[in-house]
Amino acid sequence: MKSLLIGSLACLAMASAFAADITEKDAIAMAERGASFIKAHGKDEMMKKITAKDPDFVQGALYVDMRDIKTGIVLAHPYNPTIVGKDLTDVPDASGKRYRREIIELAAAKGKGWVDYMYKNPESGKIEPKTTYILRVGDVVLEAGIYKK
Repeated sequence: MKSLLIGSLACLAMASAFAADITEKDAIAMAERGASFIKAHGKDEMMKKITAKDPDFVQGALYVDMRDIKTGIVLAHPYNPTIVGKDLTDVPDASGKRYRREIIELAAAKGKGWVDYMYKNPESGKIEPKTTYILRVGDVVLEAGIYKK
């Protein structure tokens, strides 16, 4: 029993160390993986992958979510299913920023880029600064972000 506990703690420590090493390149790579998946299998299959927390698209605090570019409606989110199907475009973050509106406008104008805002970290449970890479794929926007330290 003691060795199981020690092994579990070692795995947790390694996972925490990995989470600390997540970079902007990792977020870009995950969004691009999502874009390739959508092109090969369609957005409905991508929504299933996100909802199921597929490890290709959900790795702790680094994950992909998806929204409709025209309506702003959240199509899939691995950690917050209560927002799926809702238009939260003009709901501000904790600092008052309407970052979702910025995401949609940036995706429509440039197709990709970065947006900074405050969001609940699924690992710490706290509202933290986050930067998210957004990537337009047809009529949806993929979002993959990292929490800033």
